[in-house]
Amino acid sequence: MNRTSRRALRRLLAGIGAAAVLLAAGACSSGGTGDTGGSGGGATGRPTGTVTVFAAASLQESFTTLGKTFEKRYPGTKVAFNFGGSDSLAAGITGGAPADVFASASPRTMKTVTDAGDAAGTPATFVRNRLEIAALQGNPDHISSLKDLTRSGLKVVLCAGTVPCGAATRTALEASGLKLTPVSYEQDVKSALTKVELKEADAAVVYRTDVKAAGGKVEGVEFPESAEAVNDYPIVRLKNAENASGAKAFLALVNSAEGRKVLGAAGFLTP
Repeated sequence: MNRTSRRALRRLLAGIGAAAVLLAAGACSSGGTGDTGGSGGGATGRPTGTVTVFAAASLQESFTTLGKTFEKRYPGTKVAFNFGGSDSLAAGITGGAPADVFASASPRTMKTVTDAGDAAGTPATFVRNRLEIAALQGNPDHISSLKDLTRSGLKVVLCAGTVPCGAATRTALEASGLKLTPVSYEQDVKSALTKVELKEADAAVVYRTDVKAAGGKVEGVEFPESAEAVNDYPIVRLKNAENASGAKAFLALVNSAEGRKVLGAAGFLTP
């Protein structure tokens, strides 16, 4: 082979090598960082995008705090919350509402989601909560027990029986042998608490975490029957989560030492 032929062969081989490098780079760029839609994670698995969390109303303050922590830890992410009665949230999920995580105030409402096949994995209890009476600021009616709520002329608000706090209240009343006719049934615990804060009711049976979150706007009254109606709070990633990696990261934060500290400070009990 003469010098000219050898020079042409070298140019051909160099061209083939460059093309191979370009093809390999193109394959990496198309497969390595393109998974930012369905999973919400990049090449390293870090969460990106929006994580949609459906959570019981009683979790509003603590989860809002954890949401801010999550967004700070993973720049560019956003946690979008939908707080409400657990039964309504469960119905929304089984009806097709887009969500990545569901945190319920009772195993019964979580069962609605698992029975429909909408949970990814087994729900895990991450906190517990117990009831407390929220009386008007300063407790002018001198309420000291669950029995006091049956007094004539006292305007009492309860959660609806389909809501976990309402079901727990019914259990506590049955345990004490008391009957109570409220002036209204509310669809979530925050609505019941607000009635007292606005002085539209004299008292409400809510969670101890809600009394604490009220920050002195109401007077908390503990009652022994609440021990008969402690609620477990399960949480789960949802099967059709659009941001699976974000959902996993949020669950990891909730179950971390930092998450337990925030929840404990809000008044939740450890499982």
